[in-house]
Amino acid sequence: MATVELTFSALPAHVRTARLVATAIARRTGVEESLLDEVRLAVGEACSRAVEAHRLHCPGEPIRIELRDDSGRFEVIVTDVAPSDDMENDLSPLLSGPGGHGGQGDQFGLMSDSLSSGFGIAVIAGLADDVEVYPSPKGMRIRMSWPAAANGTASI
Repeated sequence: MATVELTFSALPAHVRTARLVATAIARRTGVEESLLDEVRLAVGEACSRAVEAHRLHCPGEPIRIELRDDSGRFEVIVTDVAPSDDMENDLSPLLSGPGGHGGQGDQFGLMSDSLSSGFGIAVIAGLADDVEVYPSPKGMRIRMSWPAAANGTASI
């Protein structure tokens, strides 16, 4: 399993860079060309949410992204460290499994805090093949994945 890690400051301009890097790595990992727009949009939503949270709560802290090819899947994990007063110290996933269903929260598996959920996470759940959202008082981690070719075109 190869991993690429990227950290960036909470500036909206860096979201575009994260999207471009994720799309390039997804292509090299063997994600179908028809899914690359979904990868780009989902990563953009997750990174935009993290930037917004950091700008409100901890503008000096970096946002972290991990991109992996793991057992025939392309996986992206976006992690922020923006504290949330509304989260309990429970790391069980809000969204899990194919299509992002399951977990706690309302009927869509979402919490009510606008930075924790809202439209952005609903969009991510519709774009990624598999989504898990792990909120905590110390930040949020969003894991997304898509199927990749068994042998990919190149290793990352």
